Amino acid sequence: MSTSFARIRELQRALDAGETNAVVLTEQALSRIADPAGEGATAFISVYQDQALAAARASDILRAAGLARSALEGIPISIKDLFDYKGDVTRGASALLKDAPAATFNATLVDRLQEAGAIIIGRTNMTEFAFSGIGINPHYGTPRAPWDREHGRIPGGSSSGAGVSVSDGMAVAAIGTDTGGSIRIPAAFCGITGFKPTADRIPSEGVMPLSHSLDSSGPLARSVECCALVDAVLSGEPEPTLTRLDPKQLRFIAPTNYVLNQADDKVKADFAAAVAKLKAHGVQVDEVEIPELDQLPHINRTGGFVCAEAWFYHQDNIEQHEDLYDPRVASRILRGKSQTSADYIELQQTRQQWIAQMEALLAPYDGLLMPTTPLLPPTIAELVADEDEFFRANGLILRNPAIVNFLNGCALSLPCHAADTAPVGLMIAAPAYHDSELLNVGHTIESLLNS
Repeated sequence: MSTSFARIRELQRALDAGETNAVVLTEQALSRIADPAGEGATAFISVYQDQALAAARASDILRAAGLARSALEGIPISIKDLFDYKGDVTRGASALLKDAPAATFNATLVDRLQEAGAIIIGRTNMTEFAFSGIGINPHYGTPRAPWDREHGRIPGGSSSGAGVSVSDGMAVAAIGTDTGGSIRIPAAFCGITGFKPTADRIPSEGVMPLSHSLDSSGPLARSVECCALVDAVLSGEPEPTLTRLDPKQLRFIAPTNYVLNQADDKVKADFAAAVAKLKAHGVQVDEVEIPELDQLPHINRTGGFVCAEAWFYHQDNIEQHEDLYDPRVASRILRGKSQTSADYIELQQTRQQWIAQMEALLAPYDGLLMPTTPLLPPTIAELVADEDEFFRANGLILRNPAIVNFLNGCALSLPCHAADTAPVGLMIAAPAYHDSELLNVGHTIESLLNS
């Protein structure tokens, strides 16, 4: 299903002009979720039809009274199955927690969305416990990416349902989480935009953790501006007005090593074409080797923060109920069991040194450019059938975006492929707390790529 919503600003203009209303937008989203020919059954784990329609009716009353609360007033938004929503179970898309007690409070960011007038349409499917970049889930099914749908390609993970909910018009925007790329990968594979903010800008209360050192929450949407509007609500910051910057004043660094290793030819070609287009507009792109990137496999050789911290959170459950876990998730969590306290402390210290080196390198630049992932989305069938291929693909798909989580930075993934071709994401990354600058930079790059 190719139907999708307009961008948030366009929808707000239509809402203000009386050309549509929140109930109509919500009914459109619900209809697409329910369409048996669509991906709704695998993209969503819970659909909040009654609550969403009630919230939409309230939104329309407030708008009619001149009391629209934010740019998200009346806008249908999906939330990943990691965020507490009062009255529903937060499962982490697992079989283990399907009968767990319902949440008694909302996650802080869910409260913020509702207070801003957003319509929470439902909770989306994901990789079990958010632990892979693939998006396959043996318990709740796997939504297919929009490209080449007849062959059933992976949507990217772990926020798989989030990406498909936006690409297929089942939500205007989605809230995902990103520990090693789980917002940006589905954005890239679903042909949309994803923003991983600096982690501690967005509150984590009521969010099921995977790795507290790396986890972040953020939006997937149709444009950089849409992501910025959602991010402002999530972070409790003022609504932004993005600025298109002078391309001749922009300077980026693009690594010639690490990020293009084993990349598909189309990824390399589309990335090169995007860089060439930016240069043609006067943007400076320094294509150089960054040795610090080649250090990352060694730094994370024992499993990194994600395995150590996932083991901390899952130790009791996995020792008692490993049979209920997706085996491909369990095997990665179990890697944390062999990590020592010395490994973990060394990792923390090495990370801080590495961040300092990278921040010094990036200081003269407006950002770091690379492909979001080096691969085009493989088919679901080939990865289900071949465990070796699953883990090979997973490692490659996570490799580039995970750089930014280790940096504790912020990053956007923008589509940079031609229409009706295989999806390729362009990632723009910056150090921690450069979020507002990055959103303006991304807004500018988006306009240059589309010009």
